[in-house]
Amino acid sequence: MPERFWIRTGRTVAVPLDEPPQVASLGVGVHGTTNRVDVFRLPDLWQLHLYRYTAELVVDGVLHVVRPGHVSLVPPGAEVRYRYRGRSEHLYAHLRLPGAGDRADVPVVQDAGARTPDLSELLLRAIALAPRSPRRADAEVWSVLWELAELAEPAGREKGPHASLAAAVAHIESHLAERLLVPEVARAAGVSHNHLLRLFRAETGTTVVAYIRQRRMERARHLLRESTLSIPAVAAAVGIDDLQAFNKACRRELGASPRGVRAG
Repeated sequence: MPERFWIRTGRTVAVPLDEPPQVASLGVGVHGTTNRVDVFRLPDLWQLHLYRYTAELVVDGVLHVVRPGHVSLVPPGAEVRYRYRGRSEHLYAHLRLPGAGDRADVPVVQDAGARTPDLSELLLRAIALAPRSPRRADAEVWSVLWELAELAEPAGREKGPHASLAAAVAHIESHLAERLLVPEVARAAGVSHNHLLRLFRAETGTTVVAYIRQRRMERARHLLRESTLSIPAVAAAVGIDDLQAFNKACRRELGASPRGVRAG
């Protein structure tokens, strides 16, 4: 029986993303060449479509107008009705998702905008991989689903801050072994120093400096426990060349000396 709790409000669906999907079929769908209207259900499968045309889509009685660059995610058992305007082509994946785990609210239909080429590339790669490597195709479709969940996050607020935070975090993660200054991170994110401080406080509940310190110590703990790198090499790998400073940071953040963390 279809799980009707997937649909939240008629316009969003609750999507479990903790585990990869199992793709049953994917490819390029062509419709509207003989019939201008299609009405159907997929009782046990989700439907993911990336559109290259304009049409009317009705999902369980709720009307959506889809256009090129729009993407839809329809849960199992929902009745869908398409009204085409002629030959209509889209990329699609029919898939199963795990029934358990945390769920992200994703619009049934949303505009992928500037991310359309990336989503298209992921789906086309999945289509090419499916015949010889279905699990890799599942992974590509899983990436698409995560992209859709992230795309939905900025709804109701400006997208700029979200993108700036992502750019700042990406810069920090790729430069943890180097000297990191907040103004440099702000420049990499394309925002002012003060705006970056406000953004980090609002989005992460902490400061930029505290975030950098936290990430350095998380990486240090991993390297101390899981590798045989020398302690000086671990310190250098997280951007702390002074061993005394590294020792103090470990005691303060990890509760033990580097040797103690390694032993523990």
